[in-house]
Amino acid sequence: MPGAPGVPSQSLVLFLDTTRDPRPGEENGKDYYFVTREVMQRDIAAGDFIEHAEFSGNLYGTSKAAVRAVQAMNRICVLDVDLQGVRNIKKTDLRPIYVFVQPPSLDILEQRLRQRNTETEESLAKRLAAARADMESSKEPGLFDLIIVNDSLDKAYWALKEALSEEIKKAQATDHS
Repeated sequence: MPGAPGVPSQSLVLFLDTTRDPRPGEENGKDYYFVTREVMQRDIAAGDFIEHAEFSGNLYGTSKAAVRAVQAMNRICVLDVDLQGVRNIKKTDLRPIYVFVQPPSLDILEQRLRQRNTETEESLAKRLAAARADMESSKEPGLFDLIIVNDSLDKAYWALKEALSEEIKKAQATDHS
């Protein structure tokens, strides 16, 4: 399975399981793994997820099996999780780097979300409130190793690529010592 375009070849973006309905153009296994609430709740209860959270009435989570599959390929696993997910992962034996990607401002985030035209006013308000809380929490000492401000997709991409490249170098140096 190839990594996402532009992500170092040693990396693999891992997609979350979710109970939400696919948005137009989204595909199961490409954007998310779309599952029923019943299936996901059963798997959560069985301890099959390293992290999970509920947002806007939908469950999202990262399965242990998905992470193990990436590790078995000797790849770096890139997870996109919320703050609750970060805190849950910190309780595991995994030792990732934690990168917080934030918008330049809440006003710009609101503009971007409105341009996507996928949010109701209610869901937009919830997302903005969650973003405000996340941006405040990201300042908590030790929570994140790196904070990237996504004021330009190219700049944010290069900052993330550089951080991943450094981690790859560290891992390779450790493997060779």
